[in-house]
Order: sequence, then C-alpha cells, then structure tokens
Amino acid sequence: MSKQEAPFHVLEQFLPEGTYRKVAPFFRDYDIHLTIAHDRVTILGNYRSPSREYPAHRISINGSLNPYSFLITLLHELAHMLAYIQYRRAIMPHGQEWQAIFGELLSKYTGRGIFPDNVEEALAKYQDNGKKIKASTCSDPELYRALKKHDRRKKHMRLVEEVPLNEHFETHDGRIFQKIEKLRTRFRCKEVGTGYVYLFPALSEVKLIG
Repeated sequence: MSKQEAPFHVLEQFLPEGTYRKVAPFFRDYDIHLTIAHDRVTILGNYRSPSREYPAHRISINGSLNPYSFLITLLHELAHMLAYIQYRRAIMPHGQEWQAIFGELLSKYTGRGIFPDNVEEALAKYQDNGKKIKASTCSDPELYRALKKHDRRKKHMRLVEEVPLNEHFETHDGRIFQKIEKLRTRFRCKEVGTGYVYLFPALSEVKLIG
C-alpha cells in the first residue's frame, strides 16, 4: 500500500525536534484525518476539504521527506485547511488569502533555531519580505536546493543539474538518458533507447549510472 492513515501523534517522528507540540493543537482542535504516503513523485502533500461522503479534513504528507521539508509541507496543507474554513471555495487555491495564512504559520517557526541556517536564509527569500509566496517549495529553486541538502539521499541519486555533461542517468520509470546540453533553466537530454531528445528541469531527481 502506498498510503496509511495514521494517528496524529506519529507526526513526532517526522518533524524537527521540538516542533510537535506546536502543531499538535491543530489535530486536537480540528477533525483531521492524517495520511502518511510513500515516495509520490509528483506531489509532496495534499489537502482535501470535507464532503458529504467524508466529513473530515484530509491531509496527506510524503513520509519520505526530511523533517524540514515535512514541516513546511504540513504547514502548507494546514494553511489550505484554514483558508477553506474561513473562505470555503470563494478564493483561489494559492491566492492572497492562502498566502497570508501560510506566511503567518511559517513565521511561528522561522528565526527560532528550528531550521538550519541555509534553510532559514532560503525561507526568508521564499517569503520575499512579505510579498507573494510561491505555491510550493518545488517552485522556488533556492529553497528546494536548500531543503534537498538535508535529505537522506539514496545511493547514486542526483539532481539533473548535478549530473556531468555526457553522463548517463536513469529516471524513476527506468528509462536511460544522456545529458547533452545546458539551456537556461533546463537540460537537453537524449533517451538512449529511442534517440529522442527531452528537456529536463534542473531539479529533477534521477539515478546516476556508472
């Protein structure tokens, strides 16, 4: 199974030290069903609002995230929940109302010695001094790189930008590519089996071969 519903107290093992008590009240004060998911490639977390069939708030977080990524993703989804409670569906998912709520939640954890220095610095820029917050950490390259440094990276796993030119790598679906050229924000890579050329984002995670 890729997902497992979990009692909220299991959060403590996924969060940075000393932060569990700060997030626990959300799970006592609101009816939240928490799901710990494994290795989803396209999303880090997800929020679903209550429905007639499922009356609880539903939050899922990738259990493979490092503690700092896990906390930021959890706050992201809690911000969605609070925005829904206050505005229902009258706002954009990542509009200014959500941004204000997420920024307020983040402010309770930054500047308090919770995050490593490189993540603190990237978070400050991510929040852009109170201006628009990006929809996700994945859409902010500097924050994404800062958080990735704290992953327990599997052997041979690299970001595409870290793979040397002309070297080969394998994607999560088993396809083999050769990195051949750097463009502005992406890399041109040739699939070995077909000869077709694809563009890869610099921050895609792949398996280095050799």
